[in-house]
Amino acid sequence: MIGAEVIQAELSDPRSLRSAFAGAHGLYSVQNPMISGVDAEIVHGKNVADAARKVGVHHLVYGSAGVGVAGTGVGSWESKLAVEAHMKALGLPVTVLRPMAFMELMTDKTFFPAVSTWHLMPKLMGANRPVPWLCLDDFGAITARAFADPERFIGQDIKLASEVQTLRECRVIWREVMGRPPGRFPMPVWAFERFVGTDLTTMWRWLQTGQFDIDTSQTHAILPTAATVRQWLIRHRGSTKNQ
Repeated sequence: MIGAEVIQAELSDPRSLRSAFAGAHGLYSVQNPMISGVDAEIVHGKNVADAARKVGVHHLVYGSAGVGVAGTGVGSWESKLAVEAHMKALGLPVTVLRPMAFMELMTDKTFFPAVSTWHLMPKLMGANRPVPWLCLDDFGAITARAFADPERFIGQDIKLASEVQTLRECRVIWREVMGRPPGRFPMPVWAFERFVGTDLTTMWRWLQTGQFDIDTSQTHAILPTAATVRQWLIRHRGSTKNQ
């Protein structure tokens, strides 16, 4: 990428993180528990925070997830709360951005939407449960705005959603935009869990009855152009041709 310098570091090596962060004004932090596991995610997230504190980073933006409260039993949500608590205990200038569901879950083959989003998620969560959606491009734009206006965003914990739609409503929108229903591949829960673990199925079961705040106004106040599900699908109509 033009203007970018790639510096290698290892999340489990605090010294390499301090070296990589030296001289940085801002830092975006996110870890992937699907790769490392939630215990390692916590260690890595804390290592990033410690290194940021040590070198004097002026603004740390943390890519979190979930509903922002403890006790859900969802490992990848609870782990982020542990990392956030550590960041705040260090007194870091932190902005927490908390999206719930990315629209890419409907289309990106990496997420196996035919199995997960269009089959098991509605089966375990319920097709009529509200889902707060945000697309990745808009998440990136909001992150950029946070870095550009630290006085406004430091200390904020922001739940992000540009639109709330149930999966049943998303299927209707998909059919209207694409002219066909989304692909669906039935798979037993036990088989899915064998491949990817139980974190996602625990999350979807919690969402079946769990209560959480849904308010899109803050997202649109930050990014008035944030896309609806329909707008986003129209933009990506060509890339979903074979799904």
